[in-house]
Amino acid sequence: MGSSTPVVVQGTAVASPYDHNTTTTAQQQSTPSPNPNDAGEKQPTTCRDPIFALLLYANVVSIAAVAGIYGTKAFGDAIDDSTSGYNYEGYVYATVILGLVAIVLSGVTLPVMMCIPELLIKVSLLMMLILSGAMMVFSFLSGNISGGIIGVIFFAIFVCYARAVWSRIPFASVNLLTACTAVKKNIGVVLVAYFFVALAFGWTVLWSISLMGVWEKVIETETVEVGGQVIQQNNANYGYLFLLFLSYFFTHQVIQNTMHCTVAGTVGTWWFSPDDATSCCSSGMMGSLFRALTTSFGSICFGSLLVAILQSLKSLAQSARNNDSGILICIAECILGCLESILEYFNKWAFVYVGLYGYSYLEAGKNVFTLFKNRGWEAIIADDLIGNVFFFLSLCVGLVCAAIGLAFDENSLDGRFHDSPNPESIGATCAGLGFVAGLVLASILMSTIASAVNAVIVCFAEGPAEFEANHPELSRKMRDTWLEFFPDCGC
Repeated sequence: MGSSTPVVVQGTAVASPYDHNTTTTAQQQSTPSPNPNDAGEKQPTTCRDPIFALLLYANVVSIAAVAGIYGTKAFGDAIDDSTSGYNYEGYVYATVILGLVAIVLSGVTLPVMMCIPELLIKVSLLMMLILSGAMMVFSFLSGNISGGIIGVIFFAIFVCYARAVWSRIPFASVNLLTACTAVKKNIGVVLVAYFFVALAFGWTVLWSISLMGVWEKVIETETVEVGGQVIQQNNANYGYLFLLFLSYFFTHQVIQNTMHCTVAGTVGTWWFSPDDATSCCSSGMMGSLFRALTTSFGSICFGSLLVAILQSLKSLAQSARNNDSGILICIAECILGCLESILEYFNKWAFVYVGLYGYSYLEAGKNVFTLFKNRGWEAIIADDLIGNVFFFLSLCVGLVCAAIGLAFDENSLDGRFHDSPNPESIGATCAGLGFVAGLVLASILMSTIASAVNAVIVCFAEGPAEFEANHPELSRKMRDTWLEFFPDCGC
């Protein structure tokens, strides 16, 4: 068999982070074992990459100190200036109501994805085709010929992509079903996800307050004479700006990746030892969260810092382009964007191994890509079919919340909109707030399931026999759909 032919190994995973041995003797004898060099192994309980965790702590303490010393007064003055003479109580109440509606609708999407995963993947893929076709037609109708030609090219690419991946939809749908089942059994991970989002929001507020306090240091204003007129020109201090960007993105990435590792560990427990992961706040979920916040936290900070550096440099290039639209800055921004995407893609899989086995960051990345390379899974990873479903459902939740927001007017909520800014456009403003709230809150659940999907793919390659022993119905569906796609592979 050539190296390009995928092989589904029905053997016993060498190790799991929980020392599970669920495979029966008959299963071990009837199927070959995975290569011990490929399978992950439980790592000793120790803090890994601790220096990067210390950097994160120092970063948070520094920003908090700057906010407390310099930012408090500036933030208070800004609030007083922006709210003078207006009443925002109605918008606050409307946002809370629409947010609750979004949470309910997001919860409904979970059983929907479990009932019709294949249909959702097909519909979302067709919707991407329809949207690209609509943009192409709109460009031609508006007289934008160059835009229309580009639209034709992208539409053709989408059509070719849809034809190429259509046969893989059944396997992707079972991956989605399995991930949703794991999340449903451990629904507490969704609550943890909402907590981390609230934490990210709090960090954004804290960082913004610190930015206000040092704004004069970041943006230097100088008076210049242009054409006989004296004007004030703002020049960015790129040293301060880079440090502020790095501080913000570093902490934000850590919050996001901590959640990713928590979900991966929870799915691993459900996969290898379902008795420990079948309740809202199961021991498997709490253990995964504890590991992500302690022994694996340094590894999470390591990978997060690398992405944050690229994001900061990219943001710096964007700021420089606002003042100088030189071609070199545009090229640098493009290169940084590509490097950022590549590193984020690497992190997506590396952090699955961090969550499953407790590897250090570099060891995790090496192991996960060795696994997929040796077993021919590159093509499966490349198919981001399920991501279209998450975007489609999040968009639907956002649109429904926007439609509900349109119903608000000046007399809604017992007159709480009186003295609000722009009273003639209350409905439109609430619709915008509803769309954002729906899109963001639905995306939280979708990102949790997306992390679960990544963990399922790795676990299926690592421990298919344990999957058969613990979840036989899902295992049968996944094997059958895999054989439909690769009928000649050994199974």
